[in-house]
Amino acid sequence: MPQIVFLPHADHCPEGAVVDAQPGETVLDAALRNGIDIEHACEKSCACTTCHVVIREGFASLKASDELEDDMLDKAWGLEPTSRLSCQAAVADIDLVVEIPKYTINQVSEGH
Repeated sequence: MPQIVFLPHADHCPEGAVVDAQPGETVLDAALRNGIDIEHACEKSCACTTCHVVIREGFASLKASDELEDDMLDKAWGLEPTSRLSCQAAVADIDLVVEIPKYTINQVSEGH
């Protein structure tokens, strides 16, 4: 079973976290299932960038992003070559190391 290592983030997982993921499960679903509340304003429909993450290790194991995801990512704060929307990035059979960016472009954060 692949694991996702979430690097420390002041709001979402201050100590960092290591979670098990099912192949085919999205990074966002694995995070939410383990109490890491990554924002997802569009309810996982690939219509915003609030669940933007940077894949620090294991990026090549992910299925390539599609044109819709790429268009959304163009609007993300802190875009990097290994950026993905966590609602679209499905885990393969390789462990991942994920960084949750410090900021999003979400105008309203319901949890704060």
